[in-house]
Formats: sequence, C-alpha cells, structure tokens
Amino acid sequence: MYFKDFDQLIAQVQNFDEVRTVGVVCAEDEHALEAVLRVEKDRLIKPIYLGNKEAILKTAEKLHESIEEEAIIHVEDKLKAAELAVQLVHEKKIDIVMKGKLETKELLKPVVDKTTGLNESGVMSHIAIQKIPTYHKLLVTTDGGMLPYPTLEQKKQMIQNTVQTLLNMGYTLPKVGVLAAVEKVNPKMPETVEAAALKEMYETGEITNCIVEGPISLDLALVKERALVKEYESEVAGDVDILVVPNIHCGNILGKSFVEMAKAKMAGLVLGAKCPIVVTSRGSSAEEKYLSLILAAAACKGGK
Repeated sequence: MYFKDFDQLIAQVQNFDEVRTVGVVCAEDEHALEAVLRVEKDRLIKPIYLGNKEAILKTAEKLHESIEEEAIIHVEDKLKAAELAVQLVHEKKIDIVMKGKLETKELLKPVVDKTTGLNESGVMSHIAIQKIPTYHKLLVTTDGGMLPYPTLEQKKQMIQNTVQTLLNMGYTLPKVGVLAAVEKVNPKMPETVEAAALKEMYETGEITNCIVEGPISLDLALVKERALVKEYESEVAGDVDILVVPNIHCGNILGKSFVEMAKAKMAGLVLGAKCPIVVTSRGSSAEEKYLSLILAAAACKGGK
C-alpha cells in the first residue's frame, strides 16, 4: 500500500474518527496561521494557539480571519511557549507540535530536554515527503533537516523512525533505498559501506517491517528502466518509498531540487519524539505547512 499523491493522504485523514489537536508555538506567524486555519476549516485538525494573544489576533485579522479567543493561550516568551507545548503533549492535550514565529532551535530546546522533553527513540530525525510530477507515488527523503553527519547507528534509527511513521499511515512494507553515487561497495566511499551494512541489518532481521536496498544510486531507485539497463536486480529499484541520504547536505539539496526544479509539492516532519513535530522553514509556503499538518495527522499513532 502506498499513496499516489497528497489528495489520497488528505482523504485518509478525512476518514479518521478522531480529529487531532495541534499546538502552534508562537502562532503569530502568518503562513503557519494560514495553514492552521485551513485545516481547521476542513475539520481535519483542531488548533490551540500558544503565543502573544494580541499578535495572533492581529495576524488573523490581516488574513481576514477570526479566531476564538478561548483557543489562545497567552504566552509572551518564546521559550516558555515551547515549554508549554511540551507540557501539553505530556498531558495528552495536544497530539502535534507546530513551529510558528520562532527559531527551530528555540522550539526544539525543550523538546530534546533529557528530563522533561519528548525524545522517545533516542534519535530524532527529519523526513520530507514529496509528490514529484514524474514519479508514481509519494516519495520520502531522510534526513535533510536534523542530523548533519549521521553515524551508521543513527541511519538505522532514521530508517526505523521513518518506517514506523509510514506504518502508522497505513503502509505495509515500505521500500527503502540507501543512496550512494555507485551501486558497489567501495571501502574508499564510506556511504557505500554503510549502505551495505544497513541492508545486512535488514537481511538478518535487525531492521524490520520494510525492505532495505543499498548501496543504490538515485536514478536506479526512481527509474526501473535505468536498473534494467545496468542489470541491477532489486524490488526496490524504480519503486522506492524512502530515500536515505548520506548526510544533511545531500538531503537538503535533493529536497530543494525536487521542489524548485521538478515542481514537487513537499511536506516535512521531525520524527522520533512523543508526537510528530512540524518544523518547516521560515520560507515555506502556507501550502507546505498545510500539507505538513496533514502528514502529521496521518502519522499520529492510532490515527485510523
């Protein structure tokens, strides 16, 4: 099972019995507020707004929208707003945390706190999910936003975080491609060595609920015909669900290339915490933030 596009994902969330609650930290961000108001109108997610009440209401007014004041918790300090969001997750009052008008590091500081934070897996990682016009289904890339130079163990956890999220969404056996520039192991190219090690973890049952292939190049992962020409036999080739990149730079460049050059639609999440965390960049459009909220709702455990 897989999703062809975001419309299918939205339709799944529409069929959920329970409407999830998002805590928007420093909700006076215009694009974030626009996205949240849209999902609320669609009755897909209900919001709690954390931040400066006056600024939030002014931003809503600028958008020609209105917000019930009861949905706003006035917090002037950004760090305290983020800390309150973490507390509300622990109290099971919100299911999703969303970044508003604050820096990512300000939001994540209380999230990663070793005593009171939300880290569950030991490794928090980022996924970007894209709909590329030339690819037949949604494509997930990890990690282009959290781990600069992930170790082998961290890459294993990145895969597990992502696979578990896709299982929550309804996938049955996601196909994982561990990217490198070549398909053969070369000791001088550490990415190929680690890719082979991750595949071995899958083959020995250390990584489960998915199919792992690697090392595999981007063209073989996405285009079956390229694999046939190179005589590269794998059920992942041309049908990959998850791309595991060597480092954050590769993931960042690849994701932006998909969006800017291939006209992809994108959503993103931080995984490995007690709840999905929507941490989009300041330059992200309202649509990207909307789709990220949809993805977060679909990724919540027990969402169906």
